[in-house]
Amino acid sequence: MMNLKKLKRRLSLTFRGGSRGALDESLSEMAEQLSVEDTNGIKENGAGLIHENSRIHIEIGSDGESEDTSGNSDDKTDYVSPVRMRNRRRFSEEVTKRLSLPADIRLPGQFLARQSLSPEGQLSRRSRRKSLSEIGFGKIESYTKLDKLGEGTYATVFKGKSRLTDNLVALKEIRLEHEEGAPCTAIREVSLLRDLKHANIVTLHDIIHTEKSLTLVFEYLEKDLKQYMDDCGNIMSMTNVKIFLYQLLRGLAYCHKKQVLHRDLKPQNLLINERGELKLADFGLARAKSIPTKTYSNEVVTLWYRPPDVLLGSTEYSTQIDMWGVGCIFYEMACGRPLFPGSTVEDELHLIFKTLGTPTEENSPGISQNEEFLNYTFPFYEPEPLINIAPRLDGDGTDLLSMFLLYEAKKRTSAADALKHPFFNSLGPSVHRLPDTVSIFTIPGIVLHRDPGMRSSSFSLSGKIRRQSMLF
Repeated sequence: MMNLKKLKRRLSLTFRGGSRGALDESLSEMAEQLSVEDTNGIKENGAGLIHENSRIHIEIGSDGESEDTSGNSDDKTDYVSPVRMRNRRRFSEEVTKRLSLPADIRLPGQFLARQSLSPEGQLSRRSRRKSLSEIGFGKIESYTKLDKLGEGTYATVFKGKSRLTDNLVALKEIRLEHEEGAPCTAIREVSLLRDLKHANIVTLHDIIHTEKSLTLVFEYLEKDLKQYMDDCGNIMSMTNVKIFLYQLLRGLAYCHKKQVLHRDLKPQNLLINERGELKLADFGLARAKSIPTKTYSNEVVTLWYRPPDVLLGSTEYSTQIDMWGVGCIFYEMACGRPLFPGSTVEDELHLIFKTLGTPTEENSPGISQNEEFLNYTFPFYEPEPLINIAPRLDGDGTDLLSMFLLYEAKKRTSAADALKHPFFNSLGPSVHRLPDTVSIFTIPGIVLHRDPGMRSSSFSLSGKIRRQSMLF
């Protein structure tokens, strides 16, 4: 894996006027390990795993024949024998597999012809990079911009279409300042996402570098969880709450297993497609957890979803930093409103203590010596029963919620353990046996229900009222 600091240094130096070749080399090394593999369309059937979009688009000669047609061409019919079609398809699939390409990639005919003459052994880095470039990866002309979805300080997000696969994509165009170079959040996001391949994590397909911008090409999802809740009038079906929460935990468990802390969980950073697949996005604040544990910044996680230990200055945290945010999102889906919508750090802490009770040495060891806590002089509050604040949750639901919202970070349930909680028993045992890259919706019987307040055309109404989650 490329060292992030080394990569950032190389990128920064080259953006400030260094060698263009060195920059392209750095980006190529990143793109080479990126998700040019489209694992999102994988589904399960009786014969095993197949790609949902299993067709292979092959661009061949204008007469409809492949370029290696034999000399017996007197018969000018358009008939192609089934054997030749199978052979052509098999060769295309072999090339696709060898280069780790999407199953529905459009492989140019001339490229396939050259590949048929080349040895099929292990590809060198240079030959792989050359092959990807020939197909169209890393080139802005391989993507068509459709609609502008949002604009932030450093980036603009467009809805686009890939000419390589015909699929919709999200184009995150990051403006490059001559003096400052690429934002560290962009470098961090690329560095982490290239190693995260999961059905519940957004896929980064490609990287495109020009003199003025760095464009990240992501899979396209119609909306984020915040928009979804707005569209259903903040009254979600409890079945849908369960399905979304399970997918969130599933993606997070995978990240934590890879020692990656997301550090910015909130509804705006959870993207949803028309099928109901929920995917973690915006890894700009994410960090790879070092071993042994080191200290991190406490200025992470949007205020409403930031745990009290971090609000009180803790910089020594692990994967539990994300679990508090999961609890807040769980409550928000079930109850239709944010749990702790504070306006300042002090206001946020006050809302937490008023609901869960003022922390004590028993449930928050060391709190009596915490200077920041003592300086606030909060009144003493008794905890309020969760059933009073979350009446739509059953006993299993409130039990799971309480396991996320513990003051002592190390006692909060992990994402992996939460997946096994009885709250999810109604989803059936098959959800625990899914391969990482397979969607929960491949399991018979798992389907989104109609939300009580959902507008019938809610997905089509998303339009340009787009998430800000992908912006810096």
